[in-house]
Amino acid sequence: MDEELRSLTERLRTESGGSLAFERLLATDDLDELARVLTETGRPLWARELAAFRLGLAGDRRAFESLVLLLNHRDPPRCASAAYALARLGDPRTARAAAALATNELRVAYALHPVRLLTDLRAPESVPALITTLQRRLRPHDPYRRVALACVDGLGTLEDARARPVLNEALAHPALAEAAVRALARIPKQR
Repeated sequence: MDEELRSLTERLRTESGGSLAFERLLATDDLDELARVLTETGRPLWARELAAFRLGLAGDRRAFESLVLLLNHRDPPRCASAAYALARLGDPRTARAAAALATNELRVAYALHPVRLLTDLRAPESVPALITTLQRRLRPHDPYRRVALACVDGLGTLEDARARPVLNEALAHPALAEAAVRALARIPKQR
């Protein structure tokens, strides 16, 4: 069992109170049964999360909408699990959804995991979304430094020259300067 699945299993077992329903969802190999959990009324959040996560790891695109909703959840462990499953799902809509969440100023407090997912995906939407999100975080007294730092790190990982201007701006922010220097060092020099 990989670390992310183990962590999710422990967290959701506690949420479910160790119920038989939890153990059944954890043990089943029936993807249709897992997909039904996502659409049936009255299912608790822990059941929907477990079903979506397992479907995502199996590459079953029926999990997409549920995973995107969880990626935008206020609870960071749910966001992290959803990002992990979305990165493995292989759905072409994932990068667009992550970019929309990362750049949504009304939900910026929950943008950390969409930003990290965009870095993992290395999709065409990744660099423009990270640049936009970072530019907005460079305002004085912005409270979302963790999001800004994730953008800086992501842009360094993606090594795209389009990020140079915003990374140079980040150098003026003490909380981001060291990471911006590292990120700029990773971007190939233009000739």
